[in-house]
Amino acid sequence: MSRITVIDHHNANAEQRTLLDAIQGQLGMVPNFLKVFANSPVALQAFLGLHGVANAGSLSPLTRERIALALAQQSSCEYCLSAHTAIGRKAGLSNDEIAANRAGASEDAKAAVAVKLARSLAEHKGEITTAELLEAREAGYSDADIVEIITHVGMNLLTNILGKASRVEIDFPKVALHSV
Repeated sequence: MSRITVIDHHNANAEQRTLLDAIQGQLGMVPNFLKVFANSPVALQAFLGLHGVANAGSLSPLTRERIALALAQQSSCEYCLSAHTAIGRKAGLSNDEIAANRAGASEDAKAAVAVKLARSLAEHKGEITTAELLEAREAGYSDADIVEIITHVGMNLLTNILGKASRVEIDFPKVALHSV
């Protein structure tokens, strides 16, 4: 049971209902973590805005999901791990790739560098080394790409924190955390 109120049509005010209806129209469902975000329409709008802009960037959908999986595992967020496993599979990630991502790697050499950088950014709170930046550039990531990786780290840490703090009910096929 969520420790923060889950907002749905039964307890939403007009502003919250409008946001939830828009999400339902786009996704066909409203994930529970967005229902928690809906407690603050401003926070929900901020997240949706960042998510929409960040997903229009240069990083591929697969790389974005690889980063999300790596950070969900690293942060021990079972909700986000379950959600991004389902989303990653739908986007085309294999079970082996998902396992690699959870372990902080990738079967794709270039994506492995992005995943490694993302985990380092999260672990060291941004205090990465020049060597890590050079490795990303040598793998073919531009400074714009690196800034997008940083943006996705921030966005995923936000959802990991929300998922863990609220203990929101998982509404995706549940994936258990384990050592990888």
